[in-house]
Amino acid sequence: MSGLLALLDDVAGIAKVAAASVDDVAAAAGKAGAKTAGVIIDDAAVTPKYVQGFAPARELPIIWRIARGSLFNKLILLLPVAMLLANFAPLLITPLLMLGGAYLCYEGAEKIFHVLFPHGSHVIEEDMSIKDPGHLEEQKVKGAIKTDFILSAEIMTIALAAIEVPNVWMQAATLAVVGIGVTVAVYGSVGLIVKMDDVGLFLAKNAPTPIGRGLGNGLVKFMPVLMKILSVVGTAAMLWVGGSIIIHGLEVLGFGWLGHHIHDWAYAAGHAVSEQWTGVVEWVSKATMDGVFGLALGLVLIPFATKVIAPLLGAVSGKSKAH
Repeated sequence: MSGLLALLDDVAGIAKVAAASVDDVAAAAGKAGAKTAGVIIDDAAVTPKYVQGFAPARELPIIWRIARGSLFNKLILLLPVAMLLANFAPLLITPLLMLGGAYLCYEGAEKIFHVLFPHGSHVIEEDMSIKDPGHLEEQKVKGAIKTDFILSAEIMTIALAAIEVPNVWMQAATLAVVGIGVTVAVYGSVGLIVKMDDVGLFLAKNAPTPIGRGLGNGLVKFMPVLMKILSVVGTAAMLWVGGSIIIHGLEVLGFGWLGHHIHDWAYAAGHAVSEQWTGVVEWVSKATMDGVFGLALGLVLIPFATKVIAPLLGAVSGKSKAH
C-alpha cells in the first residue's frame, strides 16, 4: 500500500511539474506573441486582398488553404531553422531580425510611395490575364503563402529573440504555440472580416426588424472603411516595428547613439506633460520616431530593391523580362 501511495505521490509531482511547464510555455508565448503585434496587424491587413474578386463561396476555402500553408511555413520550415539558429548560431539572430526589419520598412514605405505616386502593378496585370478562376485561385494562394513565409519568418524570429525559457524543449514548444496562436488569430480575423459584408447583406435583406436591417446596411457600408483603416494601421505598424527592430539591432551591435537619442527625446516628451500622461506620451513619441526612421530607411531601400534586388531575383528565377 505504501508503495502505491509513493507512486501516486510521484505521479502527482510529475503532473505539477508538467502543469508548471505548460504555464511557463503559455506565459513565454504570450510575451513573445506581444512582441510580434505589428507584423500580425500587417498580416491581417494584407491577407483579405487575396480573396477579392472571387465568389463568396470560395472566400473561406481560400483563407483555409492559406492558413494551412502558413502553419506549414511556421512549424515545418521555420521552427527547425529557428531552433538551429538559437542553439548553434545565436549571433545570426540579430542580423536576420534587422534584415526582416528592413523588409518591413521597405514594404511600408512602398505602400506610402504608391499612394503618393500611383503606378501600375505587374501583379495586377498578370491577374487580369488569367481567365480560368481555378488557375487564378491557385496563383493567389501560392502568392499569399509566399508572402506569409516572409512575414512568418519575421514573426518567428521576433518571438525567438523574446523567449526566455530554461531549455531547448520549452523554447521549441513556446515557438510552436506562438506560431499556431498567431496563425489562428490572423486567419480567424481575416475570415470574419471578409464574410462580414455578406452577413450585413443578409441582415439588410432578411432581418425581421428595422433595427436588424439597419445594422445590416451599416455593416455593408462600414466594411470598405474598415479595410482602409486596417491598411493604414498595417502600414504604420510595419514602419514602427521595422524601424524599432533596426534601431534595437544597431544597439546590440554596438551602434547605440540613435537609440539613445530617441529614448532621451521620448523621455523628455513624456515628462513635459502631466504625470498621468507621461507613459502614453513617452511610448507614442518613441513609436513615432521609430516609424519615421523606418519610413526614411524604406524610402532609401525602394530604388535599391527595384533596381538591384528585383533584377537579381528575376535572373536567378528565370523570370526576368526580355524586353
